[in-house]
Amino acid sequence: MRRAFLAGAVVAVAAPVVGTFVIVRGLAFLGDAVAHTQLAGAAVALVAGASSVLITLGAAVAAVLTALGVVGLTRSAQVREDTAIGMLFAGFFAFGVLLVSRQRNFAVDLNNLLVGNILGVADQDLIVMGALAAVVLAAIWLFYAELRYVAYDPEMAAASGVPVTLVQIGLLVLISLGAVVAFRLVGVILTLAMLVAPAAAAALLFRTLPRIMFGGVAAGLAAIVIGLYASFHANVAAGPAIVLAAVALFGLAFLVSPRGLLRRRVVPFHQ
Repeated sequence: MRRAFLAGAVVAVAAPVVGTFVIVRGLAFLGDAVAHTQLAGAAVALVAGASSVLITLGAAVAAVLTALGVVGLTRSAQVREDTAIGMLFAGFFAFGVLLVSRQRNFAVDLNNLLVGNILGVADQDLIVMGALAAVVLAAIWLFYAELRYVAYDPEMAAASGVPVTLVQIGLLVLISLGAVVAFRLVGVILTLAMLVAPAAAAALLFRTLPRIMFGGVAAGLAAIVIGLYASFHANVAAGPAIVLAAVALFGLAFLVSPRGLLRRRVVPFHQ
């Protein structure tokens, strides 16, 4: 449980920060694709008999290749972005399932990859997750101004001399790495929720990018604590419990935020 809380803290810090840009740029579909295509890289490492650390790194390679593949198809082959994402999503995910299906423990291996196994996180996994999270956070801190400029107004950023294409590619790679950090926690299916739900909850409460990031981290940490305790006491899977806690926090923010459902009902009454 201590390792689970540490792993959850790493995810709760990294995923909402990069997830803030997913919310601002409307890249949830790409985030979902990247989350699922990790399965292909993880499956290659699994079939090769690699350790859990190499499985995570294999997932990272597949995720980054997906992001770069979307850029390549969109720009060179004149394919619509949603079409490119859909094709890579389907192809990589199917390839991953195909490889895992050759394993003797097919059901067990596939379940661990799909929904995660936070209670089985080893010290080596924590080191890899921490390193990837550090890379993501350092890159966002170093290039925050460019990322923010391109996220809100790419045309003006280009006119100001910002290398928009390079920044956009870098953002896609960061989203991929953020998804990999969450991979060991909740698996490929639920990774998108950790990228989006905490940041989306914070976006309902705050308006500026830094506040959304910090609010998303707070929501992510709360979801980790609530989900792990719920998993322990209710004897349910930890990954889905954490995700449901994050979604519940989003629902609460939707109700009580200045633009939320309760405020919309109260304001006309006072007027």
